[in-house]
This record gives sequence, C-alpha cells and structure tokens, in this order.
Amino acid sequence: MAGIYGSNSAAERIGYITRAQSFSACHRLHSIHLSDEENKRVYGKCNNPNGHGHNYKVEVTVRGKIDSLTGMVMNLTDLKRCIEEVIMIPLDHKNLDEDVPYFASVVSTTENVAVYIWDNMVKVLPSNLLYEIKIHETDKNVVIYRGE
Repeated sequence: MAGIYGSNSAAERIGYITRAQSFSACHRLHSIHLSDEENKRVYGKCNNPNGHGHNYKVEVTVRGKIDSLTGMVMNLTDLKRCIEEVIMIPLDHKNLDEDVPYFASVVSTTENVAVYIWDNMVKVLPSNLLYEIKIHETDKNVVIYRGE
C-alpha cells in the first residue's frame, strides 16, 4: 500500500549499511602552527610529548539504492576490503603523527582522523555511496563526519 507513505517500488528503496571496525593507534595533539605554550594550553594532557593511545572504533556507513537483483546496497565483503585498505593497513598499531604522512602537517584530532578516512574511502568506494564516518575515540567521545 503506497498511499501517503510513498511508492513501494523496489527501485526506489534506499538502504544504509554500517560496518564497524576497531583499531589501536597513538598520537600527540600538537599543532605546528602554535607555540609550545599555546599547544599545552589548547590540548592539555593530550599534548604530552610522548603521546598517548586510543582503541578507536570506526563505523563506516554507505547509503544507496537496494539492488533489485542482489538485494544489497553494497556487498559487505567489498566494504570490508575497503576498510582494510583505508583504515587497518595505514592506521592500526601506528603512531599517527610519525607513520601517516597526512598527519605531518595536520593535527591528529579525531575530527581530522575522520576526514582522513572519508577522503580515502571515497577513493575506493563506488561513487556517491559513502554516507558517514563515525569514530568512537573513547566510550564518551564520538566524532561524526559526512564529507561536509
């Protein structure tokens, strides 16, 4: 029954798929554009010269039409492969500031980690499929980025 709720056409059905993945990494919040004193004031204990680590949980969400033949927005095996390539290989058990060239000039905040993941996921996913990157830095701190 379409009625006021819209069409029942399978070609118009939009689905969202989220795959969660955890990785561990360390970093130091420190901007090359701020003095040492400003860095200490802005980032506090997260500016520790020896850095600190997190067990990040990343959720990658794709959005698209549900294919009428396969019943899928995207094959989860393909999404898993993309996550391995973009997140796990370059970021897991790494020092973000030392091992990931992107963060040589970009502060490794969770917001910027989300941007990094977004920018690299759009390179390996089918066009216009990526919807959201959500990173749980801790149980209480979560960042969401949608390419805006």
